[in-house]
Amino acid sequence: MINIVLPVDFGDRSEQLVDAAVKFAKQVNGKIFLIHVAPSDIGFAIGDMGFQYFPEVEENEIKEELVQLNKIEQRIIAHDIDCEHLLKQGIAKDIILEYSKSKNADFIVMGSHGRSGIYDVFVGSLTKGLTKSSSIPVLVIPIHD
Repeated sequence: MINIVLPVDFGDRSEQLVDAAVKFAKQVNGKIFLIHVAPSDIGFAIGDMGFQYFPEVEENEIKEELVQLNKIEQRIIAHDIDCEHLLKQGIAKDIILEYSKSKNADFIVMGSHGRSGIYDVFVGSLTKGLTKSSSIPVLVIPIHD
């Protein structure tokens, strides 16, 4: 069986990415390891009193993201694809690479929005970072209009 790590961000094009990953998994008899990496700074806000931490905001956000992750997992399973999921907080690239190694991944399937140039300078590209750092092949799925 081929192990496929599928990072998701719950963006507008996540469904398109999941559909492509399911199609790929069917073609290669794969199992999908779904992962979502939440930022470490959920629950922090800056205001008149400087940085403040609101644990209830972080807890609610994590619960909502876990619900979304469970829905995606069930959608994948409905296509007769084995799937398990993980939600972690931290630096996405590092966590995805660590998770991929721990699951003996054969592929990491990522989406590309087709942005470049100034966008990458200010926001960065997780897909670009993974393709540069990963010893595991990264399959890039175009998920733009």
